[in-house]
Amino acid sequence: MPRQCALTGKKPMSGNHVSHSKRRVRRVQNPNLQTKRIYVPELGRFVRIKMSVRALRTVNKKGLLNFLKGEGLTLKDVVS
Repeated sequence: MPRQCALTGKKPMSGNHVSHSKRRVRRVQNPNLQTKRIYVPELGRFVRIKMSVRALRTVNKKGLLNFLKGEGLTLKDVVS
């Protein structure tokens, strides 16, 4: 399973650790991914999705199906 948000597509980014002496060492910045069970009232059931916490906040505000509609996705695209 990739470390990628199923809803927004957020992936790990690369950057540098920069010490006090300004030495640079490569590092990976992973998105804050959580596996969540979201209740979909339109379907009357729960779905399990691996999503970033930013996407979770938006889903809590808009609802899952409205969020997917705005992103141009279907439920089959994101259910794990």
